[in-house]
Amino acid sequence: MAGRGSRLRPHTLTVPKPLVPVAGKPIVQRIVEDLAKSCGEKIEEIAFIIGDFGQEAEDHLLSVAKSLGAKGSIFYQDQPLGTAHAILCAKDCLSGPCIVAFADTLFRSDTLLDTSKEGMIWVKKVEDPKAFGVVELHKDGYITNFVEKPQTFISDLAIIGIYYFNDGEYLRKELQYLLDNDLKEKGEYQLTNALENMRQKGTKFFPIEMDEWLDCGNKKAVVYSNQRVLDFNKGTNLVSPKAKLVNSTIIEPCFIADGALIENSVVGPHVSIGFNTKIRSCIIENSIVQNDTLVENKVLTNSMIGNKVVFSSEKHELSIGDYSTL
Repeated sequence: MAGRGSRLRPHTLTVPKPLVPVAGKPIVQRIVEDLAKSCGEKIEEIAFIIGDFGQEAEDHLLSVAKSLGAKGSIFYQDQPLGTAHAILCAKDCLSGPCIVAFADTLFRSDTLLDTSKEGMIWVKKVEDPKAFGVVELHKDGYITNFVEKPQTFISDLAIIGIYYFNDGEYLRKELQYLLDNDLKEKGEYQLTNALENMRQKGTKFFPIEMDEWLDCGNKKAVVYSNQRVLDFNKGTNLVSPKAKLVNSTIIEPCFIADGALIENSVVGPHVSIGFNTKIRSCIIENSIVQNDTLVENKVLTNSMIGNKVVFSSEKHELSIGDYSTL
């Protein structure tokens, strides 16, 4: 999760993309919690590979690990040298069974991870495989090929960026081999090359198919992911008892955080309101408004508004970064 999150700017100018909230929780926290549920075993350690996020962000990540009863570790990728290089930044943690996940995608699945397999790769059927890396399957179900952005149809099972390995030390050796021999693709060391080497040596990877795959790469995708996660949790009360509602209507599903004030407004469906945010005389749907923000006298839809914003613009579809005043 060491990338700059350029496609999600201005929101990532002050907050790293993995800590941007979706339905009230940072993206990376949702990923970790969902993986913990799917693996069905106790997680011993969570290693976060980051850029220069700052102490507050690092403390938050360590608290996520602690909440799952796991040790939290922080590692740094100082240069954008590819996915294989990024994983090797945490090479001290690569031993025994491990999961590798890239922190810009959410998923939903009721399928448990089969830890008896040598390796598993999370996949999702897509309508247009040309934009993705895909896997081909043997009739017995294991993966026979990895193909990056096929221009003719080979498979519609796209790799979503989450992987299980039953032998982390073996993975580490294969990744290190790429760096030691300067084996790059498009100027970077790629995990997929290590996977192919392992496959050719006899490792059998199996797919684990997701019911839903949610990208969080840009504002439109994050707003849509917020909508879907709220839908997943429909029927549970996501409105904090510490929020104050005055002459207002909440159309579920919505997330309303502690200390929020909703006054003379209609909020929802599919809206997330952050801590201590004030909404006055507004109609808001399908939007994210983060912490310590004031929005007055507005109609908003399909919008994403950052932290500590004071907003009184005439625009109705927006992407406003932190500490903005309009």
